[in-house]
Amino acid sequence: MLHARPTMLTKFLPLSHSLTFPFLSPPRLLFPKPLSLSLIPAAATLDQSFSYGPSLRKGHRSSHHRPPHLKEEQGEGETEHDYSIDRDFFTRAYDIAALRVPSDRCFDLESRLRGHLLNWPRIRNIARVPGDEMEDGFKKLISDGDDEDESSLVSLDRRIVGKGEGDGELLSPVLYRDKLARTFNSRGFVRFRNLARISRPPKKKKRGEREGGGRREREGVGKSEFCVVEVVEEEGEEDMSGLLGEEFRVTRKWRGSTRLLLLDEKCAGKRMEELPEAIKVVLNENGREETISTFELVRCKLTLFYDYWQMNEILEALLPEGVIVPSAFETVGHIAHLNLRDEHFPYKKLIAKVVLDKTKPKIQTVVNKIDAIHNDFRTMQLEVLAGNRSLVTTVVENGLRFHLDLATVYWNSRLATERQRLLNCFTRDDVVCDVFAGVGPIAISAARKVKHVYANDLNPHAVEYLERNCVHNKLERKLDVFNMDGRRFIDAVFASRKSQSITQVVMNLPNDAAEYLDVFKGIFSTKPKDRGIALPKIHVYGFSKCDDPEFDFHERIRIALSEVAFEVEMNRVRLVAPGKWMLCASFILPESVAFAKATTNM
Repeated sequence: MLHARPTMLTKFLPLSHSLTFPFLSPPRLLFPKPLSLSLIPAAATLDQSFSYGPSLRKGHRSSHHRPPHLKEEQGEGETEHDYSIDRDFFTRAYDIAALRVPSDRCFDLESRLRGHLLNWPRIRNIARVPGDEMEDGFKKLISDGDDEDESSLVSLDRRIVGKGEGDGELLSPVLYRDKLARTFNSRGFVRFRNLARISRPPKKKKRGEREGGGRREREGVGKSEFCVVEVVEEEGEEDMSGLLGEEFRVTRKWRGSTRLLLLDEKCAGKRMEELPEAIKVVLNENGREETISTFELVRCKLTLFYDYWQMNEILEALLPEGVIVPSAFETVGHIAHLNLRDEHFPYKKLIAKVVLDKTKPKIQTVVNKIDAIHNDFRTMQLEVLAGNRSLVTTVVENGLRFHLDLATVYWNSRLATERQRLLNCFTRDDVVCDVFAGVGPIAISAARKVKHVYANDLNPHAVEYLERNCVHNKLERKLDVFNMDGRRFIDAVFASRKSQSITQVVMNLPNDAAEYLDVFKGIFSTKPKDRGIALPKIHVYGFSKCDDPEFDFHERIRIALSEVAFEVEMNRVRLVAPGKWMLCASFILPESVAFAKATTNM
């Protein structure tokens, strides 16, 4: 039995909790007794000695936050284990300091103090202060001094009660609408002000609001929000939240609209005179003593939620120590395609759950390849780990839309760069022959540029999607689609009159494409040389695990064509596995091969 190492959660979980992970024991899964972990108290402050920036190992967390747990659901005849994650476990609060500044000066101060601000990834340095917002129209009605301007307050009062028109001011929108309705009823017609705004129908409530539950997942945090900044009240300050509500706190004299400039984490707990000299110089730059009094240094709490943390940070905290964190996956439309290692298998659903959470709404399905490609159709055996079970999707590449079913056809999004490189080699006078076309990523893209394309694939499902994609992209007139074996297709196309016009041949079947090259021996043997037939350029793909992959692939091509003296251009496409390269060889079909005596290819 394989023994699990203590996880990184050891530093986070309370003593009263334990974490259970499944274990892999060939040839079947075994789930032994839960593994208890030695943990520290939940109320403790996590280590602050880590490097700069936010971290799950820094800050505070509430004592009620529980670790992720393993929830077991039993089906008929077997036990299915599924992970569910307690998002509140990943909530972290950090003590920081902030400058409370007038809103009209915050952007200027932000640009001048940027080196001394928080500057954390995905966190804005400017935060709003709830309850002190003021419209521009009211600014001139409120006095900035200590003594209230009675005339301004009287004017404001007259406007609020509906008597402000005599002062040359507009009524509030509510009072104006009421007056408009009364005037219209008596006169029958008036000159409407802001008719479009008033007559516009009310906005429809969003689905979450119609259902009564609201869109907020937790108090103070919206669906798209991942952080909250709160001002920490000092002891002895007057708190009127019980009278005016939680969103409105009055602790000092209100000065109008203000903003919070979040300072560097090193400034937490310091007083105004202890701030760096660069900050004090900027605040006192006008040389006036009263300038610094307009700014206030406040203590704040910055809370980061589950949505803030990146996928690798979440997985690093969840997976046992020593297990490599999966950091990359292929995206095919709404599907995330993972290639998990054997060590990831016990935690595959946990990994898929995190991937799905961090990539929504773009990703709706997470799958894993459970076996290598061994069949002639190049289809993959996939296991759906999370999300919906639909593998029919749409991929956009080079401005074209490709519909496909990942369960029945082959697609590799990582070859998009290579496909673009190949397309750049074609001209408008070319006629392309795509021997292993699949759903048409090369054939359909080339059809927009070249004169004509002949596309073929052995997989009938791929041919069906190929024809559908031709119609969807309005290129069906420039493509001829075939469903044949590669050898038969090459023989048939080059035996017809079309052979004299073909200038480019693409053979993208890395496992076996080089073995199909012998079909070109004697391909033009029945045609006279003196007619000046243009020999096609062949682009063939293959794999190589040798120390010199170019030399190895070149030798295999020479053996297949039984020809030595011809030039081959090699391109390394990508490293598909440690020590295994995918290559593309491009060469003009040698004349000695094309016009050789006809041989029977079995």
